[in-house]
Amino acid sequence: MSDSVYKRILIKISGEALAGDKKTGFDFDFISKVCDTVNECTAMGVEVGIVVGGGNFWRGVKDGAGHVERVSADRMGMLATAMNCLAFADVLRQCGGEAKVLTAVDIQGVGERYSTDKAIEYLQSGKVVMFGCGTGCPFFSTDTAAVLRAAEIGADAILLAKNIDGVYSADPKLDASAVKYDSISYDDVLAQHLAVMDSTATSLAMDNDIPVIVFALAEPENIVRVLRGEKLGTTVSK
Repeated sequence: MSDSVYKRILIKISGEALAGDKKTGFDFDFISKVCDTVNECTAMGVEVGIVVGGGNFWRGVKDGAGHVERVSADRMGMLATAMNCLAFADVLRQCGGEAKVLTAVDIQGVGERYSTDKAIEYLQSGKVVMFGCGTGCPFFSTDTAAVLRAAEIGADAILLAKNIDGVYSADPKLDASAVKYDSISYDDVLAQHLAVMDSTATSLAMDNDIPVIVFALAEPENIVRVLRGEKLGTTVSK
């Protein structure tokens, strides 16, 4: 029997996290550790959806350096997330799990076209569902895609696995006096312009009352610790 406090979750993983210290491409040793942990979650009876960013390949307008228009840059980012989904899904299968890739745009041979009903069907059968290509629309981040998919599938919580161990009052790398919050409201995140998610994603989570738990992915086992109810990182809620 599961000892998880959540039945269904959406994990958001940054593309950079998949690259590890390499900064670009894939760190397969690290990805394997994350996949082992995800498989541990499904063994607990938890239904797991995952949205992965594309920053290990492409950072949108930033990488476009003034030569690539925003719409094209965002669509290139969607393709980067699809590559990450394929890689993550294959490693997860090699680690003994089952995964399905659903994409927000039609990419024949890469994944199935996203459908809420199909996603829930796969989740209920014990498969990990990888949501690729963001929302399928430019101008929306993968953070927003994560909250959107979480709302659509009825996730109990969003686990925001980052390179930092929670939400701080300021960037702790730049401000030694920065304070880490154990919990904070959506309103305060928005009012203080804190770098948790972009404002669209935060507002969407608030409107749908989905708690967001922000924690460090450096130790993948943190995912299971959150599921078991440990007070880890920062919880963003009402």
